[in-house]
Amino acid sequence: MLEIYPQSNEMLYHTHALTAVFSISDKLSDAFCTLPIYTNHVNLAFNKGALLNDPHKLLKGTGNLMRHISIEAPRDYRNKKVKDLVKAAIDFAIKDLDKPTKQVGQTISKIQNKRK
Repeated sequence: MLEIYPQSNEMLYHTHALTAVFSISDKLSDAFCTLPIYTNHVNLAFNKGALLNDPHKLLKGTGNLMRHISIEAPRDYRNKKVKDLVKAAIDFAIKDLDKPTKQVGQTISKIQNKRK
């Protein structure tokens, strides 16, 4: 993601999965894609995937907005079709942005330390 759009902010979350979120601002609502890492699999998820043009029918899912590509091997994401879809998601996020952000190209941890 950072090679495609170096200005993106990478936000790290840990809820039901360890997740890297790539956003055009410092807000989750402006994210263009996420990489949730589960125990047995990884997805490349598009936050507004249902609204994207997907001519190659790569996206799976039935949610109102979120769609994903299951990742089992590098060939599942290291190809022109996926790269074009990521670029489309970035373009959509930029057009959908309410107000510009000052924070760009940052890694932002949203992981809460729950140790006592």
